[in-house]
Amino acid sequence: MGLLAAVPAAAQSSGSDGGKDKAEVIHWWTSGSEHAAVEQFEKAFDAQGGNWVDAAVAGGGGDAARTNGINRIVGGNPPDAMQFNTGKQFDELVQNGLLRNLDPLAQKYGWKKEINPVLLSAVTEDGHMYAVPVNIHSNIWLWYSNSALDKAGVKPPQSWDDFFKDADALKKAGIIPLAQAGDAWTQVLTFFNVLIGEGGKDLYMNVVKDRSADAIKSDAFMKVAQTFGKLRNYVDDGMQGRQWNQAIALVIDGKAGFNFMGDWAKGEITHDGKVPGKDVGCIPGLGHNAFWIGGDVFVFPKNAKDEKGQDLLAKVMLEPKVQVAFNKEKGSVPVLTDISTDDLDACATKGVNLLKKEDYVPSSDILISPDLTGSLTDLVSSFFTDKSMTPQAFVDNFADIMAK
Repeated sequence: MGLLAAVPAAAQSSGSDGGKDKAEVIHWWTSGSEHAAVEQFEKAFDAQGGNWVDAAVAGGGGDAARTNGINRIVGGNPPDAMQFNTGKQFDELVQNGLLRNLDPLAQKYGWKKEINPVLLSAVTEDGHMYAVPVNIHSNIWLWYSNSALDKAGVKPPQSWDDFFKDADALKKAGIIPLAQAGDAWTQVLTFFNVLIGEGGKDLYMNVVKDRSADAIKSDAFMKVAQTFGKLRNYVDDGMQGRQWNQAIALVIDGKAGFNFMGDWAKGEITHDGKVPGKDVGCIPGLGHNAFWIGGDVFVFPKNAKDEKGQDLLAKVMLEPKVQVAFNKEKGSVPVLTDISTDDLDACATKGVNLLKKEDYVPSSDILISPDLTGSLTDLVSSFFTDKSMTPQAFVDNFADIMAK
């Protein structure tokens, strides 16, 4: 079922009166660090004569926010701006003529020369720009608590064998080895950490982009499935119902050893007064280092209440000073290629160095459709939460999904 077909057509009223330069913005940034980040947009927008109307919808994966926003766009009562992940999530809105073409703004402000080319390509369809990318995130990070590892008498892992030795030591010391959240999207994120870290970039691209049956049936992918399945032995009973920020908080507090999470985890680390790369260590892909290029974008629907507000907000989001302020709080990297990265933390510096070396891969949201993502999410979460499912069964089901 397509994105638009899955959403009821009834409109939801926002109660906005559509004042001058007003922008009602749907997003899902509601954790402490996320709120601090989105405030940078709000303050800059309001300072330039705008009136930010916050329409946050809680839920770290964004499903509820996207459903809410798409429902309103289809129903004829669109917000002025709406968040999506970088990739194919808003393609059907473009194809149905529901989003504004941002080429005039891009030409006026020179965006196409300044935005990272991978991200520019991701927001461009048939040569036209339909979204404003606001950050570069990588999901491929292993975070570890130095205090927890010290307590267990082990060092940060350099390989997956090291990881499992450390995990055994943490368990013996009464510390949660792997702080995992219960939401399916976080379990998929952990899976992709294993796929790239254990399998490498080429296997990831062959499996996800090319959907190669040979790659999926290979010994290398079976090893990925086995490693991912083995992680099930190191999570605690509190996983179900735990949010992503609660999982990284366990690592920040030294109550857990490890957490797989995107670099937005840094926002929670700094928000708690800790230092990324010092109090909480970071590895950009255990085994095989790689930067997974993803992030967030904002689209600007047609027929919204205030086109001037849309124009101002789009402009503000890509101003260099605002980009730096927002991404510093968010834990991500600015999308503009000419911004200084001198003030980045140790973990961000690792990520930027991978970008400079072009040691990166596009996110799965860029490579595959939302429908396919949904099917893989269901499978990955089922495997991770059901120890009776074997790695072979997981691989077979994975192959069936990718063959459709």
